[in-house]
Amino acid sequence: MRHYKAREQAGVSRRAVTRSAVLAAALLLPGGPGGVGGPGGAVAQARSGAGSGAGITLRLPAPTGPYRTGVTTLYLVDRSRPDPWEPGIPVREVMATVFYPARTVRGFPVARQMSAGAAGSFGLDGHRVHPELPHAGADWSATTTHSHTGAPAQASRRRPVLLYSPGGGDPRTMGTTLAEELASHGYVVVTVDHPGDASEVEFPCAMTGRDTVRPTMLRDDPRKRPDFFRTLIDTRIADTRFVLDRLQALAAGRNPDAAGRALPEHLGRALDLRRVGVYGHSAGGTTAAETMYEDRRIGAAVNLEGYLDRAPEAPGRAGEPYPVARHGSDRPLLLLGTDGFPGRQELEPSWRAVLARSGGRAQRRQLDGAAHGVFTDYAALAPQLQAAGLMTAAGRASLTGPADPARSVPAVRRHVLSFFARHLPVR
Repeated sequence: MRHYKAREQAGVSRRAVTRSAVLAAALLLPGGPGGVGGPGGAVAQARSGAGSGAGITLRLPAPTGPYRTGVTTLYLVDRSRPDPWEPGIPVREVMATVFYPARTVRGFPVARQMSAGAAGSFGLDGHRVHPELPHAGADWSATTTHSHTGAPAQASRRRPVLLYSPGGGDPRTMGTTLAEELASHGYVVVTVDHPGDASEVEFPCAMTGRDTVRPTMLRDDPRKRPDFFRTLIDTRIADTRFVLDRLQALAAGRNPDAAGRALPEHLGRALDLRRVGVYGHSAGGTTAAETMYEDRRIGAAVNLEGYLDRAPEAPGRAGEPYPVARHGSDRPLLLLGTDGFPGRQELEPSWRAVLARSGGRAQRRQLDGAAHGVFTDYAALAPQLQAAGLMTAAGRASLTGPADPARSVPAVRRHVLSFFARHLPVR
């Protein structure tokens, strides 16, 4: 679970972190030496825009796989559930983004990381969830992905489907880097927002009880409030299973979008729902592991530093383990953590439990020189913010750790991709 108070980390110098950010710009961002992404290019671009009204433009690292990727969004409505956070909303709404290998991208525009309304809300309130983020100075609406909106899907064969649940308070859009990487290697990846929990969600239409852009109701660490945390995780599990239900309708040739918006050509034919995985960060990692335990349709899961117990009822007491920790996993489960997560000690009992009770089907790995946010787009974005003077060295260390993103971003990609390639291979 994301911690809501920035912390200092010893031994991290501002000069070293700034140099790391410059190297990351050269090695990770498109353009190569001499271009915008060349040595100093991204930093110079950031500083030149720092005084403009909109702020600097941040860039995401390019995926490395052989496939060009398309992208679309789905507006999904579960009429069997009311919204758990807003009594005035009579149904449960979910927004999802689908990344997929494209047959062609010619003539289809590159998508933005965030929609305009979501970016505006994030710029105003993102620092409430992550206090390391600047209050101003970044144009969150300007960041582009490497995927093309509405491009036709490559449907020569059906592909494994991976669902992503973000961290508590985070939007699905901050999982773009890893989602595009997986899609570029042949997976269909569906990133899921959990409205009311996510920092902001923009919907394509109006609904009673909410504005078009719905902000988060999180104001502190949900682990401090056991009933709240229980509702948060239970809602996320139900959301994830509901999205999988709607993907089955898509694979059967129906349009699951509640607003009836057109879908990319052949998208449903690209889905192989006999091979489904789920991965998630923080609260999303909890969601991924427990959803797999509860839903036999899911064949493998990755927990990116999420607790596997419920929030303790009182300080100093142990939390009740989720069933996946109490009984173990009978399908492949990867637990991937960092050495810089302040909650490591609290995390340890439930992780040890699932490892001991899974008969070798669960495995654990660790990233060193990293912190909790390294599994998100912040791994690439925080160095650019720090290099532009919009984030302190301590803030970056707190959010993603001091590791050079030229190493940390490929490391996260490698762990997750190799796990799914082993257990849910693209054929």
